[in-house]
Order: sequence, then structure tokens, then C-alpha cells
Amino acid sequence: MFAALINVRDQPIDERQVPPGYEIVGRARRAAFGAGPDSSSAALAGRYRILGRFRLDARDELSSRLGRSAASASDAMLCLLAYVKWGESFTDFLAGDFAFVLWDDDAQCLLGVRDRMGVHTLFHSRTADSWLVSDSLDWLAGRVSTSDALDDYWIADFLVLGVPREFERTVYRDIKRLAPAHLMKLGEHGLSLRRYWRLDIPEPIYLHRPEAYCERFRELLSRAVADRLPPGRIGIAMSGGLDSTTLAATAVEVTGNPSRIVAECEHYERLMHIREDHYASLAARHIGIELRIRPADDIAYDPQWRTRELHSPEPMTALINAQDIQRVAREMGAAASVWLDGEGPDNALILERDAYLGWLRRQRSWRRLAQALIGYSAAKGLAGWAQTVGRHTGLQREAELEPFDTLPRWLRRDFAERLALPERQEALGVGGDMSHPWHPAAIGSFTSPIWQSHFDVRAFEGALGGLEWRYPYLDLRVLEFMLSVPPVPWGWQKRLIREAMRDRLPPEVLARPKTPLDCYPEVATIREVGMPALPEAHRIAPYVDPQLLPDLGASDPDLATALPAHALDHWLARKRQ
Repeated sequence: MFAALINVRDQPIDERQVPPGYEIVGRARRAAFGAGPDSSSAALAGRYRILGRFRLDARDELSSRLGRSAASASDAMLCLLAYVKWGESFTDFLAGDFAFVLWDDDAQCLLGVRDRMGVHTLFHSRTADSWLVSDSLDWLAGRVSTSDALDDYWIADFLVLGVPREFERTVYRDIKRLAPAHLMKLGEHGLSLRRYWRLDIPEPIYLHRPEAYCERFRELLSRAVADRLPPGRIGIAMSGGLDSTTLAATAVEVTGNPSRIVAECEHYERLMHIREDHYASLAARHIGIELRIRPADDIAYDPQWRTRELHSPEPMTALINAQDIQRVAREMGAAASVWLDGEGPDNALILERDAYLGWLRRQRSWRRLAQALIGYSAAKGLAGWAQTVGRHTGLQREAELEPFDTLPRWLRRDFAERLALPERQEALGVGGDMSHPWHPAAIGSFTSPIWQSHFDVRAFEGALGGLEWRYPYLDLRVLEFMLSVPPVPWGWQKRLIREAMRDRLPPEVLARPKTPLDCYPEVATIREVGMPALPEAHRIAPYVDPQLLPDLGASDPDLATALPAHALDHWLARKRQ
């Protein structure tokens, strides 16, 4: 972790406020920095100091812009040199995963910056005398006198949706999260916030040859993987699906050494029958990498989870099997310090047929519309059209999505009314921007705080096991390309990746349809073994009517939606011990 303190007044910081081991910086001695072993720092000319977590993409391009002196600079120093050259617009030139603070002694100000997708976190709060900034929510909560005051809106979103609807809120009322792609400035005028980037895909990319889309995708993904490779071995969280096996094959091509790659496949033998081990094994043999298959039926839920001493900075349902997460993460961390996560294509390559074709009609782009319809017909093939006929004739029913607009019956009515939760849900949805004219669901998903929860759970796993997760598909070069290819036909069953990986993965893996989980593994296990009821001294009465919570040993359909209530109660109990 890392942290910074800055006096709210233009005078030296009170040394009694500075934790042991922290360094006071600057000639006016207004600020102090503290660093843990997982952070990096750099200083320049006695005027600038930077501290945080850094992993930059396209380092060579940035170095060439900065000149020969930057050729061998660390990522932290590259960020600092960029600030010296371009001032506060330096964020326009940074890409990757980072969160950092930067002290400018000439301007007597502290900057805090978070990466564009929000992989790393940064929090801030004000006390009577100081501004506090850190990537550790626990560190801030231990120093903010009002940390017992919780944010009811954050709690309501967690209970109803399981994730926050707003980037800036935390479980603590007086501690805020810096939103992704934002810069904060603490100086003589107090706090100012500025968004320095937003996801903007104005027009689709039209290439002359279908093969060109595949070539470009492979090229960009190779760059993204190369930028994320550590020295030594690299791990791949590999199911038997298309996205993670593509990462593994790309990593082998980039390294030229299959022995550097180790993959792990979680396989459910009892709870569901989707044959992840079979498909993952086919892919691993084809590309020549080590594969570890981990039976996961008994690690989805820990019946003793309430008695464990493990803690998360904010409430999360991952606590119900955190003991097993820790054991598995430690074993993975021993095999490789960095693991690649395959999330991204399911969201980016959504087949938004009606939105895209409607946009082409409104644009009067008749040639593109005809090409899209022809490509769509060819991509679907006979099997795809048979599914369509089945849906329209009633022979095949589509899965019904669970609505987000219904409040749980066990949520306290007075709590919901005081916060106007139905109106809040209608106004915010799941927090994403769905206004894009031809790719609304895809763009909406990547502008939603739901991603924040995924990163938070991965960071929790990493902290438990001593490993780091990295996200090649969220590299902006790859992500913006996937979002820019015409959804019709390239979004049909992720045709872009299937065509790009032809002859690079086994035909059986390429032909495998998207295979969702049959059930929530943790819910299936709870129904088998049961979960202890809420303790009598439960802490969630201001938010939940415990009498209305579902029976955790039964087949109540609301069981999955009730897990956040139990996680919140456990977190509150641990926090107040």
C-alpha cells in the first residue's frame, strides 16, 4: 500500500500526525509519503516526488516521446518525466494499470491519478487538519475519526445488486473513491477533480478484408500480453472457453516458450456438468503448456466462514469461501507471481444486432447495411437459423434475465423509502452509460461500476495469495478495437476471436458455444450443506428485516440475492470487534 498526507493549511504538517516510517517531503514540509513493499517511487531534482503502483502499456512509445533520458527509466519515473514535460495533461499520454500520488513542490500541490479502467484503486478523505490519500481503504478508515459513519446508499446498492451503482462511494460516508480516469488535485484552493478520459467509440472500423480484422486483433492482443509479462513464469486462469484459451495460446506465441506458461482450470465435477476440464485439456495439449485442473465443488463455499479471521476492506460475498480462496491463491502465487484474467470479450463482443442495424438505417448507409445482413446470415449458418426459428415458433425458450428493478422483500421498507431506492434504481440502473447509438450494452457495461467489484475481488484474492492479476483484454488497444469492429457479424458468438484463432486452438474448442454456469456454485453448495442462521446479535437490522430472509438450507429462489445481507452482517461484526 501507499499513502500521502497533506496539511490543509499552507504551513508545515504537524509531525505528530505523521505515522512512523513516513517521510515528510518538500521544502515547506506540508506533505508526507508512506510506502509499502508493493509500491514504487521516484524523485526528480528535489522538486517532484511520485509514489504508487505502476504498470504501463506501450512503454517504448512513451519513452520515445520523452527522449533518450527516459529509455531505461522505471514506470514511476516515466510518469514523473511525463508530468514535468506536459504538466497536468500528462495523463493523456499514460496507459496501463496505475494509481499514484505526485507532489509538485513548486506548485505546492498533490495530484492523485487513477488509471482509465480503474484496475487500481485510490481513496481520499479530509480530517480537520489534513487530506489523506491512499490505495488502502483500511488505512484511511483507521485514521478518519468518523469511520463509524457508513454510507447508506453504498449499503443499499450492495444489498440489492451486490455491487455499487456509483464509482465515488465507499462503504464509509466520509471516505471517497477516486473514479477511474480521474485526476484529483489538492492545493491552495482545496480539492478539485477532473476526468481526463472517457470511453468513446464514435464509428465502427471497416477494413477491406475479413482476414484483416483477425490479423489486427492478434497483433493488438500480442502487444497487450507482452506488456503484461513478468520475468519468469506467467499464469493463466483458463477455463475451457474461448477467451482464456486464446490468452494462453497468445502468451505461448509471444514468449516462444511454452514452459513459461502455467494454466489453472477450476472444474466442477458434482455441482455442474459443463466439461471445463475436457476443453481446457484439449487446449493445453494443443499449445503445449502445463495445466492444473482443480476440482472446485468443495471450495465454492466454506461452512465455517463466520468463524474465520479473514477480513475484506468492504463487505463482499467472496468472504463465504475466503479461506479456500486464500489456500488456492497461495498455491497459484507459488507457481507464478502474475496471472492473466480473461474477462472482457463477453462484454465487448455483444451481438447488438438491432441497435447496429438501426443505426445504419438512420445513417442511410445502405451498402454497409446490406453487407451486415449478408455477413450475419453467413455467420449464423444453418444451426444458428434453426435456433432463431425455434425461438419464434415456441420450440425453444430463451433464458429470462432477472430484473434489476425489484427490491428484495426482506429489505426494510422505511430504509428503502428514506433513500428513495426505487427511483434511484430507475435513474442509475447498474451505473453504465447506455446512450451509445450502435453499441449501447457493450459501452454501458464498460462504463459501469460493476467492473470495480470484479477488480476488488481479484485484488482481495491477490492480497490473500501474494499474486497479481492482469487484464490483457482490457488493454485499451484491444478493448477499443473489439468495441469498434462491426457487431454484425463479428459479435455473433464472438466470431472475431473464433476466426482469429483458427488453426491456433483445437477445432473442438473453437466450435464450443458459450457455456454459462448451470448454477451459482456457492448457492448449490449452501443448499446441500446449509448455512448458519444470522447470529442473534446481528448488525443489519437498520437495513434488513432478518425474519424475511430466506431459509438458507432450502430451495428458496431468493437465496442468492440474500447472500449480501449475510456478508454485510459479518463485515459489521468484524469491524466493531
